[in-house]
Amino acid sequence: MKHFLKLLDCTTEEIIELLDLADQLKKYVKEGKEHHFLKGKTLGMIFEKSSTRTRVSFETGMYQLGGHALFISSKDAQIGRGEPTQDTARVLSRYLDGIMIRTFEQEEVETLANFGSIPIINGLTDFCHPCQIMADLQTIREHKGKLDGLRMCYIGDGNNMANSLIVGGLKVGMTVSVACPEGYRPDSKVLDFAKEYGDKFLLTDDPKVAAKNADVMITDVWASMGQEEEQAIRAKAFDGYQINDELMTLTNDGCMVQHCLPAHRGEEITAEVFEAHADEIFDEAENRLHAQKAILVKLMG
Repeated sequence: MKHFLKLLDCTTEEIIELLDLADQLKKYVKEGKEHHFLKGKTLGMIFEKSSTRTRVSFETGMYQLGGHALFISSKDAQIGRGEPTQDTARVLSRYLDGIMIRTFEQEEVETLANFGSIPIINGLTDFCHPCQIMADLQTIREHKGKLDGLRMCYIGDGNNMANSLIVGGLKVGMTVSVACPEGYRPDSKVLDFAKEYGDKFLLTDDPKVAAKNADVMITDVWASMGQEEEQAIRAKAFDGYQINDELMTLTNDGCMVQHCLPAHRGEEITAEVFEAHADEIFDEAENRLHAQKAILVKLMG
């Protein structure tokens, strides 16, 4: 594995290897065991979208691994003033040991990888959010003891989260059901991938159908970053696409709830369901740190 751009690029074996490594690194933190696997290494972090969890977890992760993280705001860098991405890739490759980028277009991440000579990590694009899904899978496995054979249900916008959950879930042996309204479906490339898994994947516009017998329920905000002007339109389109007590009665006993955060209580999830599953949701948030450290060690170690 040279880069971490999207889960479509990863094999099942690579995903499981990263999850196992994430568990081990988490154990080191809990035991207070030093693990400076990236001593002397520097990660450049390019942000074209604002962030809380991505910045803090990557920066903390590099510190815990003995390395250094360098924050690069696109507003202050030449890439934000029109420098071609391929030129930025070749310049930064001379200074850094790896790059994490949080941006809009997937093509920008792919271009960095094609023209740079160091590992590139996708911290988020409009197409996918692979680091988040690695944390989700780690959390689900922690709580359920396995991934293979579980039923994952996603309710809401067919956005970057939906795209990555479908791919990641299917690759580790889960059955995946997704409920999205017409016009807000996952990317066609992801749906083409899912067709290969036959009845292990279900796409519907009925949340109740999707939630039936689920072991894990997952949702995301109705209007993602950059879509704030569509809030009113989306609120109408996603009416009924909410994880609430009624929907949870259709799931299996002990069903988990996951949310990548930030959460809009009263929209995609009720406050009651969120707080009932807060421990699971904030375990998921914590595991961004551990899962991303595994990616860093795999690519830069």
